[in-house]
Amino acid sequence: MIQYPMSFPVSASSSSGIQKRWTSEAQLQKLTLAIPPEFEGPGEGLSPEDLYALALQNCFIATFKVFAEKSRLSFEAINTEAVLQVDRDENGKPWMARFHLKVKLLGVEQKESAQRLLEKTSQGCMILNSVKTAKTFEFQVG
Repeated sequence: MIQYPMSFPVSASSSSGIQKRWTSEAQLQKLTLAIPPEFEGPGEGLSPEDLYALALQNCFIATFKVFAEKSRLSFEAINTEAVLQVDRDENGKPWMARFHLKVKLLGVEQKESAQRLLEKTSQGCMILNSVKTAKTFEFQVG
């Protein structure tokens, strides 16, 4: 049984200057981060925008895997591609405006059940439900 509330601690450390990369850590995994060139940084590391898009994408995958397991839906692979668009809102503030996720589900015999689970996942993923970014989905079941 899942117990709430849950905590997920993370840490980061950086020196000054937008051209300097820094490290963040979660679950004893260190990541190198950098300001992307679009914001006059050096790139050469994951950006906060990358992490945001990865969180949305991978929450979808994790949620689908749980739903598929509980529904006894077998599949060979789930492959995703996503695009996050950063834009300015009506007040001129930059924000994560749109997120489009393409999902290919391979090696599925129960195609209708798989399609329903993909739709359910798009509505049931807690990180996707926690953001105001506009989200669109494209599903291919094969």
